[in-house]
Amino acid sequence: MSLLIDEKTHVDPAAQLGGDHRIPDQSRAARTRSFEVADFALPTGREEEWRFTPVDRLGNVLSDAPTDDREGDVAAGYDVQAPEGVTVGTLAPGQAPRGTVLVPEDRGAVVASANTEQALHLAITKEAELTQPVRVLVDGRGAGRRSNAHYVVEAGAFSKALVILDHTGAADHTGNLEVIVGDGAELTVVSLQRWDDEAVHLAQHEAQVGRDATYKHIVVSLGGGIVRMNSNVRYAGPGGDATLLGVYFADAGQHLEHRSFVDHNAPRCTSLVTYKGALQGDTARTVWVGDVLIRKEAEGIETYELNRNLVLTDGARADSVPNLEIETGDIAGAGHASSTGRFDDEQLFYLMSRGIDEADARRLVVRGFFADIIAKIGVPEVVDRLMAAIDAELELTALSEQHEEPASA
Repeated sequence: MSLLIDEKTHVDPAAQLGGDHRIPDQSRAARTRSFEVADFALPTGREEEWRFTPVDRLGNVLSDAPTDDREGDVAAGYDVQAPEGVTVGTLAPGQAPRGTVLVPEDRGAVVASANTEQALHLAITKEAELTQPVRVLVDGRGAGRRSNAHYVVEAGAFSKALVILDHTGAADHTGNLEVIVGDGAELTVVSLQRWDDEAVHLAQHEAQVGRDATYKHIVVSLGGGIVRMNSNVRYAGPGGDATLLGVYFADAGQHLEHRSFVDHNAPRCTSLVTYKGALQGDTARTVWVGDVLIRKEAEGIETYELNRNLVLTDGARADSVPNLEIETGDIAGAGHASSTGRFDDEQLFYLMSRGIDEADARRLVVRGFFADIIAKIGVPEVVDRLMAAIDAELELTALSEQHEEPASA
């Protein structure tokens, strides 16, 4: 039988207060934001924003150290593939638009900002409609080697584009992504975490969505020993729409942590946050923390956040924390939902009773779990990679179980 723990809140537009309303010093918006490393002490794990993270394994990646490049051999290199309509350049600290949207909010982000001398700048021409994606291929060159990065994506007004950031290899990597979505633009950003098992990746992704603009941010985390991503959005004018999607699959020993913050600071904007994850293997760990703040000036907005977790084996753990702060009752709607459940043996039995072998039945159940969010992703090459990776994870589980069977007989 499946175990389902479901926490839901729906806020009536006429309500004066709703969700998890906090006093000001507890608000997500009250978090320290600074470009100075000294403003962020090394975390101990007792801080609210670090209490789920294995900080004892992050000593190297959180140190205020420059990139561990060697002569002719960078710690993590990147290759840019940009079609016509995109200008590729670099930005020094303080050189706009770098730093106009993203201000570091934790130790990892400020280390990345302070130690990246030249940020990659991708400027999409106003009104351009790209027929091919912009690709940034990040390759870690060695486990334990320090790597810092900062990327700035600027989508001109009324442009349409897809940007894919793909992480492979291994490194101790802190990486910031700063996104400016111009008025009326349509931008999709995909971040793929396909690291080797030894990799550590801390990231802050910050986006500003312009008037009547559409922004989709997609996170797919499948690899890495520790991955911790903060994905944040705010608005530069009314009518903006933001969709944050996440898919993750944690194996034994992996810690995959995703945090989102939607700051509704303008009227008549919308947001949808949907993250789904699966876990298998002893000590597999996932964390999702979703924060939405609806400010007094954000009248007529609509927002919803959802997190679902599927635990496939004993020994895995998923933490899910949705938070909603509301400062105005004049909204179209707001709510959140969260659930964590074990693999449904009844579904598995039903499929097997109709002649489907156990491995294929398990694959179908997991595919069904991810089906709705995969449909929302809408990027064929990302969907194909994701499904292939999920099938590979399930195949490893099946082989492991077959290997253990004789010993338990």
